[in-house]
Amino acid sequence: MFRSRRRRAVHEWSVWSLIEDHLESPTGEEFVRTYVDSPGAVGVVVLDVPSFADLRGRDSAAVNTVLVSQYRASFGEVMWEIPAGMRDIDGEPAESTARRELAEEAGLVAQHWRYLGTMASAPGITNSTVEIFACCGLSDVAVERHGPEEDHMELRRLSLSAALEEARSGHITDSKTIVGLQWVAELR
Repeated sequence: MFRSRRRRAVHEWSVWSLIEDHLESPTGEEFVRTYVDSPGAVGVVVLDVPSFADLRGRDSAAVNTVLVSQYRASFGEVMWEIPAGMRDIDGEPAESTARRELAEEAGLVAQHWRYLGTMASAPGITNSTVEIFACCGLSDVAVERHGPEEDHMELRRLSLSAALEEARSGHITDSKTIVGLQWVAELR
């Protein structure tokens, strides 16, 4: 079994920390790994149908979803993604974070919610996970974007089949978006 022998925060900023972890392998070998400690995030796959029951048997070309554009400094480009956000409010349940982010980014509230699963964002460099939800039964609310990236965010409605095709073709490259779209495709 791998064991952490000593862990220290090398640097802390906002809700993240850079952690230096001194480990021991099952054979007793000692080594060090550094990773970003994160509170995690949520992602929301929007389904423009009244209820989840309305998905049954429906072709994915007949179900719309919503993507938002987000400038990502680490890539130096704008990416199309499902609405999402950090779990940056201590103790807030994941679904509450998802509801808040959906309203803030897409100007939507949803009547029906379903937890789809949790994915590891980039296990080699961070312990961040993304809890992915699907929602439907939509209503519009005022958008409350925060920060320069969100201030320049655009919203796009497209069919689920078109979004899946954009993921296959490489136009959508964000992992939480690709995973969320795939998981939703399995709901039908």
